[in-house]
This record gives sequence, structure tokens and C-alpha cells, in this order.
Amino acid sequence: MVRLLLIVVLVLAVAVLVGFVVGYNKLRAADVRVAEALGGIDVELTRRAALIPALVQAVATFASHETAVLGRVSGAQAALAAATGGASVVQRSAAEHDLDSALTGMLALGSSYPQLNSSANFMNLQENLTDTENKLAFARQYYNDAVATLNRLVGSIPWVYLAPLAGVSEREYYRSPQ
Repeated sequence: MVRLLLIVVLVLAVAVLVGFVVGYNKLRAADVRVAEALGGIDVELTRRAALIPALVQAVATFASHETAVLGRVSGAQAALAAATGGASVVQRSAAEHDLDSALTGMLALGSSYPQLNSSANFMNLQENLTDTENKLAFARQYYNDAVATLNRLVGSIPWVYLAPLAGVSEREYYRSPQ
């Protein structure tokens, strides 16, 4: 009888240990997916920021006296580059919003300067920027999906008890610039 009791206790101890290891690994894997997804956003933001100087140069060729607009775009691009890679999702989103606002003003110059819209270089840069915007939207969605999965795990039983032990906590969603 004592032997059976010892076997049952041992089996339960092994089951608890296996459950702990599986839970820990599941939480850490979800946390890594969130970090990976945020890295994907950073890649696209960096790509976008790399296109801006060429776009500014193309516009400056035809509209050199629009220095305020071009300066605003350059400043917003620098702020976005600084925010990329940081820990704050809110800071990334705010910098992205500022760049979107600045780019809207610069791209609107195309209607004022028809020769700009007929420039192959400018049109190619606009296409690359649009492609990057599409990839960025996908990266944001992937990040938010990964955050939703992690937040569901962290907020549900039994993971809620394992999350602090795994060093995992809820993450904030990426808000699209508006």
C-alpha cells in the first residue's frame, strides 16, 4: 500500500513538473513571437525611413523652395529612426504618425508640380513607399495577433500563475497612426 502511494505521488510530481515545463515553454514562446513580430515592424519602419531621403531629394529637385515641408519630413524621418528599436510601442506609433503627416504634405506637392509626378524616380519611390506601407500594415497585424495570443495566455488559468515565474507579462497592442 505504501509502495502504491509512493508511485502515485511520484507520478503526480512528474506530471506537475512536466506541466510546469510545458507551460513555461509555451509562455516564453509566445513572448518570443511578440518580440519577433515587433522586430518585423522595425524592419519595415527602417525600410520606410531609408526611402525618405531619396524621396525628399526627388521632391527638392523640382520644389527646392518648399524647405519647410522637406525639413518637416526629414525631422519626422529622424524621429522615426530614433524610435525604431526602442522598447516603447507607443513611441514608435507616435513617430510613425508624425512621419505620415509630414509625408502627406510632401506628396501633396505632386499636384502643385506636374513635372514631379512625371518623374520616373519619384514615381518609383512612391511605389516602393506604397509597397512598404502594405508590408508595414501586415507586420502590425502580425504583431497584434501575437500580442493577443500572449495576453490571452497570461490572463488565463493556469498560465496566470506561471507568467511571473517565466518573466512574461501582458504587452500593449500596436495602434496604427491616425
